[in-house]
Amino acid sequence: MSEFKDWQSSHHHAAMQPANAETVLGDFSGVTFTNQGATSTFFKKDDRYFVRTQGPDGNLADFEVMYTFGVTPLQQYLIAMPGGRFQAFGVVWDTRSKEQGGQRWYHLYPNRPLKPGDPLHWTGIDQNWNYQCAWCHSTNLQKNYDAKSKTFQTTWSEVSVGCESCHGPASDHISWTKGAKHPGDGRGFAVRFDERKQANWVMGESGQAHRTAPRTTAKEIEVCARCHGRRQQFSSSADSMRVLLDAFRPSMIEPGLFHADGQQRDEVFNYASFAQSKMYAAGVTCSDCHNPHSGKLVADGNAVCSKCHAPARFDTTAHHHHAEGSAGSKCASCHMPTTVYMGVDARHDHSMRIPRPDRSVMIGTPNACTMCHTDMPASKARDAVKLWYPSPKPGTQDFAEAFDLSDRGAPGAQAALIKVASSPASSPIARASALMRLGRAPSPDALALAVGSLKIDDPLVRNAAIATIAGADPATRAATLSPLLQDPSRMVRMDAARALAGEPEAALDATQRVDFDTALAEYIAGQLHNAERPESQTNLAGLYRDRGMADEARAAYRTAIELDSTFVAASISLADLERTAGNESGAENILRTAIAANPTSGPVQHALGLSLIRQKRTAEAMPLLAEAVENAPEDPRFGYVYAIALHSTGDAGKAREVLINTLARHPYDRASLLALTSYDVEAKQFSSALESAQRLLELEPANPQFMTLVDGLKQKLR
Repeated sequence: MSEFKDWQSSHHHAAMQPANAETVLGDFSGVTFTNQGATSTFFKKDDRYFVRTQGPDGNLADFEVMYTFGVTPLQQYLIAMPGGRFQAFGVVWDTRSKEQGGQRWYHLYPNRPLKPGDPLHWTGIDQNWNYQCAWCHSTNLQKNYDAKSKTFQTTWSEVSVGCESCHGPASDHISWTKGAKHPGDGRGFAVRFDERKQANWVMGESGQAHRTAPRTTAKEIEVCARCHGRRQQFSSSADSMRVLLDAFRPSMIEPGLFHADGQQRDEVFNYASFAQSKMYAAGVTCSDCHNPHSGKLVADGNAVCSKCHAPARFDTTAHHHHAEGSAGSKCASCHMPTTVYMGVDARHDHSMRIPRPDRSVMIGTPNACTMCHTDMPASKARDAVKLWYPSPKPGTQDFAEAFDLSDRGAPGAQAALIKVASSPASSPIARASALMRLGRAPSPDALALAVGSLKIDDPLVRNAAIATIAGADPATRAATLSPLLQDPSRMVRMDAARALAGEPEAALDATQRVDFDTALAEYIAGQLHNAERPESQTNLAGLYRDRGMADEARAAYRTAIELDSTFVAASISLADLERTAGNESGAENILRTAIAANPTSGPVQHALGLSLIRQKRTAEAMPLLAEAVENAPEDPRFGYVYAIALHSTGDAGKAREVLINTLARHPYDRASLLALTSYDVEAKQFSSALESAQRLLELEPANPQFMTLVDGLKQKLR
């Protein structure tokens, strides 16, 4: 059977394998590797593979390699630890040839000193196979974490990625052959990949193909997205596997993960990139380009693109403006540039975009031209493209400028985001990403748009709208979100229930209350699916707090801290819970414990400083507030609060200096601009005050307070 033969040669087949002479590719001949002062020795003993390295207690010990992880361009190794845990070792084998720079050990984090207790140390929580890696490298993975014993009993049907990972249980397929109308024996999620029936790609006169029948479902893409996408998993039950958003929360086009124009930045894999592409909108699916069984392209080089893009028009120097046979003549070089992850793994961006060096000049995003021509300034590449294409097409990612404004907090951001989020021409993932950004700074216009977006026939958009509505008053939340408690998408139901938890619950009628309880149970189950993670415990604690369950909230926060003391959000939230209960000294103790474990954490220093100020211990607080600004300059609030504290102690000059420095990093931070304006007016520095006030007016041109402020300052300068 050709499909099975293809699969045997695939990366899926070798995704995870028992460590033996046939599967281990690394050099275990007693060689050593040292990084940041930590030395690891790789050796064999009785046909078993070991690493002598620093263990969880900081001491050298021998650890057996139980499984290999991946085959090319690198191979990792899994080590069994107590409690059913497997940990991915951080020193990996470069499987490329020596000519390519491979056949060597290297560290995934070469510039970061890692000690036990650090989440990224190989023994740390972020290198745990059971949570981080297992689902995508095995078949029918069941994590089976027991929160009471803090142990795993993880199981799988196949150690690597087998047929049933994508197709579901074979029993369902057997039932189909017998004429069963509904698949399933209760244990599976079998999917019929029937989206290609009666659909073909036909080349048009323009030299581009079109699909003869529109793609009306995304079953194939969603099955691939379960692993080939940046996402958070909240279920592994059989029924939830039928639809992506019933078990997974895909990442949107978010700062840190993506550049403002949607290009890959962090390790985001393929789904969110592809979902923003013109190809996705046209009906292309993964197996139009990839053999799903071998994982290889269905044709070599430009031939895979020529299936839908006529080579007479596109595979020519008149189109790509590079020498035939050169790297620049390859379609993927310009339209799918690569980013290197894990040190050696160059992965193509699947947003399949038009190169835009002009955007590099305007908003600082990367472009394919200067990624190849590294010595060429973006402006020169822009001029070349303009010469080649005097009237260029803009590409699908028309959200780039709006997202850039939003990420910088610049004037016009909200209007630009509303335009993206309200446009049917925008991809659903772009609309959802715009709505999520609007939720961080809600306004009446943003709220109205979000409410209207709840009726859009795309669950990503509906779900993103919830984030904006969650900041509204309880009555608005109850009125607008209660219908979503019966939404077809589990993710939407869960998030609607979470946004309604607490005060809005009182406005629900009896029928809505039943739906709410059911959806909230789904939300809680989703968090408990990852009960070994501090983020999930903190999410549960926040839910309990909103519902007035203070003891349960405390317990969940403490569990989060026990799981990972570096996850400071849990400590800060627990301290805030104690503060609101009137126990300020208890809050201080929690924060001091957190700062002992995280001595350079700006957020903890800031929170402790505020606690001391509330206790009238300002002198003790000031050094902490200053350190918070130094250690977390990315948060403008820390600079603003420190400046306010300085001003209140009589040091107006230093306060002004801190605000100026904060605004140098965050030029449109409203709080800092207002404070600096006020302090400059106080010091009768009206010209400087006017500059800040005018910047505020840029942000909110219709704000009457800012208009009055600017007019008043102009009068003082006459």
